[in-house]
Parts: sequence; C-alpha cells; structure tokens
Amino acid sequence: MPSATATYAYRDSSAFDAAVRALALQTSGGRTPAGDAAHPRFFDGNLTEPGASAAALLAVADVAAARYYDPRRTGSASLDPVVTAGGGGLRFESFSGCCGVHARLDVPPAGLDGGDVGRGTTNVDVNLPLRDALGRLTGGEPLGLTVGPDALAVRTGGGRIVEKKVPLPDRWIRGFAETPLLTSRFDLRAEVTAAETLRFLRTLPRAGAGNAARGAEWVVAHGGRLRSTSRPAPGAVCLPGPQRLTALRRVLRHARGLRLYGPPVTARSGTQAAAWEISLAAGLRLTLTLSPETGRGFSGEGAVLDDLAGPDVEADAELLSVLLAWDSQIDTAGLAAEAGLTVERTRAALTRLGVDGRVGYDAATAAYFHRELPFVPGRAEDHNPRLRTARAIVAAGGVRRLGPGLAEVTTTDGRTHRVRADAGTTRAASACTCQWWAEHRGRRGPCSHALAVRIAPDDSVTGANTPDNTEAGHGR
Repeated sequence: MPSATATYAYRDSSAFDAAVRALALQTSGGRTPAGDAAHPRFFDGNLTEPGASAAALLAVADVAAARYYDPRRTGSASLDPVVTAGGGGLRFESFSGCCGVHARLDVPPAGLDGGDVGRGTTNVDVNLPLRDALGRLTGGEPLGLTVGPDALAVRTGGGRIVEKKVPLPDRWIRGFAETPLLTSRFDLRAEVTAAETLRFLRTLPRAGAGNAARGAEWVVAHGGRLRSTSRPAPGAVCLPGPQRLTALRRVLRHARGLRLYGPPVTARSGTQAAAWEISLAAGLRLTLTLSPETGRGFSGEGAVLDDLAGPDVEADAELLSVLLAWDSQIDTAGLAAEAGLTVERTRAALTRLGVDGRVGYDAATAAYFHRELPFVPGRAEDHNPRLRTARAIVAAGGVRRLGPGLAEVTTTDGRTHRVRADAGTTRAASACTCQWWAEHRGRRGPCSHALAVRIAPDDSVTGANTPDNTEAGHGR
C-alpha cells in the first residue's frame, strides 16, 4: 500500500504537570483562518470534567495505536490524533492502524472553562509518558488544558523542536473521506442508560490475537436493553468485530448513556458500518465508528465515488471552501442558499471537500463540521482508481446509451459491459455485467463502468440494435 511519511514537529513534548494539574498538548503544523501555522495555539483554560476528558482522550490515543485486524503485528509509532477547534469547542480524532476504526472525542463549550477557543486544525502530540500520566489521573480536581505552545514560546519562537516521523498510509487519509459520507446515512437506532451501557460493553471480548478474526454480530434494543443476535433485522445495528470497541472501556465509569447509529437494514442486509457513541458529563461524547468488516478498512468502501463523478463537483467544492469557517455544525441548506446551489449539489461538494479531509460528519447532530487536515492529499483520482478508469472510458468515447436506464460501456482494453439503472435504485446500485458487480453488488460503491455512465454526457451515442454482451471482466 503506497504511503508517505508524516513529520510532526513540536515545540516540546506534550506533558502532564502533576504539581499544578495541567495538561499541555503540543501542536504540529496546522491550518487556521490566518493560514498555515507551524504551532497553532487553540486553548488555554480548564476542563470542566477532568476525569472523563482525560479518559476519553486516552481512548482516542488507544485507537490510533491499535491494529484490530492483526494485533500481533508491530510497527512504528502511531499517528498522532487530529484536533479541530471551532464553535467554542474541541474535537479530537484518530484512525486505527488498520483503518477499520475511527475515534472522535467531542468537547463542547460546556466542557471547557476559562479561555477562548481558537479556530483551526492540527495534530497533537500524545506520547507514551503522557498516556501513562493520563491513565493514572484520579479524582475530580480541576484539570488545566492548553492546546498549543505556551505564550512565551509563541512570542519568542522559543522551545526545543521535537520531531516524530511516522508512515502516513493513503488508506488512513482516504478513511477521512469515506467516513463522513457513510455516517451521513446513519440514523439513531438505539439509546440506553448508563447501567445498560456498562452491562453490555463488559460482555464484549477485548482486542487480542485470539479473537481478531471474530465475525460480525448484530445488536438490537428491546425494553431498554441491548442483546446480540447472529442475524440482521429491521432496527438492528451491525457490530462487525466486537473486540474493536475495547477503547470504550476507558470511559465506562464516566458514561451517562450509549447511542447506536447505523443505516437502515433488513433481514437480508450484509455487514454494515455503525457508530457507537458514549455520552459523558458536560455534553462530552466519545464515538467509535466501525468499518463493515474487521479486515476491511474505510478506505475500501468506494462510497464517495458517485458524488465525485458529478460534472460540477470540483467547481462547487471550490466555491464552498471559501464559505466555511470552522463551523462545528454546517447548515447544509443554509450553505446551499449562500452558495446559490441545490442541496444535492452542496452535499456532493461537501463529499469532495471530505476527500481532502476538509469536512467531517457528526451523526448525533446530523450535520457536517469544518476541519482542515494538516496534510492535504489533493489526489482524489489517485485515491479512487475506479474514478480514474471511468474518466478514461468517457474520454475514449466508451459509453453508448441504448435507451432509458441502459448503456453499453467499452473499456480502454476493449472489453464491453452492460450497465442498467433500475428505477428507484441509487446510482451506486446500478447493475453491471462486470466481475466487480458480481462480487460486491453495490456494497462497495459503483464499478468503473457505472461511474462512466454517470459521468458521460446525456447525448452519448444512442443505438438500440447493439448486440448484448454479458462478458464478465474485472471493472475495478
């Protein structure tokens, strides 16, 4: 898997000062309303819920350091979490090393006290000594928090530079693109009390080599209780690899309740992504979003492809980018009106911005939020080879429309496939005669042939007498 190297340069190592009970998180290069900043400073004040905040931050760091699919595999240092400041609050995010779990801690304004919150996004140093210190925190005494170097270092440029160099896999970056679109299709499926949260999560296996390959279960709520089942049913939430929820144990003693989010399912549904959100005091929330399979990271979903295929998506995304201001909740309808676009085009443009990590999605508020990842891939097609293949097919004139909902697609290597979009189906569900459709049937996004039909202009050559060709070739 191709990867680059991420270099985090901090003014110092993040540390916990036990004498004054203060947590100092150092920042690396990031983005702010004023532009790029080497070491942005976002907050200097206190955490109103110190115990819950420290445990939840440690859970986000746990996910960044974990490989749930193959926990026996060891490697270099984990990726440091990303923090976004905006709307008076802070958001911390990370992906697991296997890219199958996304963790997010939301600290709203009620969780912070004593200082203004800036705006921007950066990485924060979460090192092993800091994790040990966070794990030892007890009691409810006040806990100070600074995000960014101290005021003196900001003014003088002082402080020693501490560097970390870690692999930055493309699939980790792509996960930031996939998760907003997947979670935007989620609805609240269950909500239970703190006592039930504690009971149910304690029954789940811990992460470890012995259960890494454990398959998917389903969870249903009945009478205020959660129970596991081996089969999907309406209202159920998929639990693919229950050991991947291990990080939630960090906050169980602080839990106020548990909410489960997922897409609609039927008795015939395959495995699905799902989000598990523990609510804490002062409105804090810790959310783990799980990919549909333990061995299948978010970067393989292909969920963004239909939106990226739109003819206006690049220009629309560029227009929206100048209207974003690190909003903690983006009003999609309001943004569409401000930009003079339809809501559908606005959502597609937000997906395009998500490819570069510039927006995320919060299922609890049913809203996108603005962030600017410290690294910008800027390679939508490189990260989505099916899209690149589809555009090559269109450029070569390989799409031939045969009638309403039916097209013939000839690939650049001369193979021909039929694409049919049945009435009432989504674009991703367009059926194709290729091997990709036969294997996945739309569960991992559209094939390159369906994308080509989506991209091609409506006046593509029409011919009703072309022979049917159902050759099955790989269309990835």
